[in-house]
Amino acid sequence: MPSDKLVQSRARALSSPLRLRILRLCLHESRTNKEIADILDLNPATSLHHVRTLVSNGYLAAEEPRRGNRGAKEVPYRSTKQSWGTRIPDAAPMLVDTFLQEIEGLDPQEIQVIRLGLKLNEENQKELMSRLRAVIEDYAVRDPDPDGVATSLFLAHHLDITGNARDRQ
Repeated sequence: MPSDKLVQSRARALSSPLRLRILRLCLHESRTNKEIADILDLNPATSLHHVRTLVSNGYLAAEEPRRGNRGAKEVPYRSTKQSWGTRIPDAAPMLVDTFLQEIEGLDPQEIQVIRLGLKLNEENQKELMSRLRAVIEDYAVRDPDPDGVATSLFLAHHLDITGNARDRQ
């Protein structure tokens, strides 16, 4: 079982929308620090700081170095998929920020959205979330489709603000 210090370090490593975006970029394709910096419009030194944090916590793994366009040695990184099982306390605001950054600049037609209002008791809420998690877990552990397109899924379940204190219980 990991020590408290290690658990805290790993959670801190995932507490940045930028680091989560780096992990997403390296999920299906190895990328060098320069490629990551270019895609995210970052200074390479800033990108490298975040890449090193992810590597030191086991979320990114360095692959065999390769030669870049000018012959320089470049290290590609790939996500280890370890972040999927890491629980981050109070992650909702950071995950929403990450989602908003990832969809910035997309055409609205490139975003599929489902929104539904429900009124469920605690038992049915737990059942709903359990069933959704099971479906998501099933897809999370599958190998990527060779002919697939990289996409992301963001799901949020929250209380409605209705002005009625009884509804918030």
